Amino acid sequence: MADAQSRADAVWEGSLAHGSGVVTMASGVVPGLPVTWASRTARSAGKTSPEELVAAAHASCYCMALSHILSEKGTPPEKLEASATVTFAEGEGGFKVASSALAVKGTVPGIDEAAFKEAAEAAKDGCPISGALKGNVELSVEATLA
Repeated sequence: MADAQSRADAVWEGSLAHGSGVVTMASGVVPGLPVTWASRTARSAGKTSPEELVAAAHASCYCMALSHILSEKGTPPEKLEASATVTFAEGEGGFKVASSALAVKGTVPGIDEAAFKEAAEAAKDGCPISGALKGNVELSVEATLA
């Protein structure tokens, strides 16, 4: 497989506190997404934040990784529902993405809770977005069978 590239573009106008921007995906699958400092720190008010975009990337990547692991073990999932909660926090040295907490509920015939949790942990450690975050961001996963 050839290397795959994805691109997003951002335009920002004004100061950090009072300005705003728009993020667009080169694929065109999502219309321009408005972003503001307030959407990162206080309220979304119909706008997104870089952290919400990271959360979307992490949740979707994680589902793919877990689906692959389960399928390789002979227990492909019927359904996986995952969420990623990314925390943006102020700490020593300024603001940073502090954590990404994954939660997944799976409908997986032929697997028990312990095996599902083991697969869920492996997916957390093996998903490419987790790999990009690892070492900089605290990662966790809570897994339950439906």
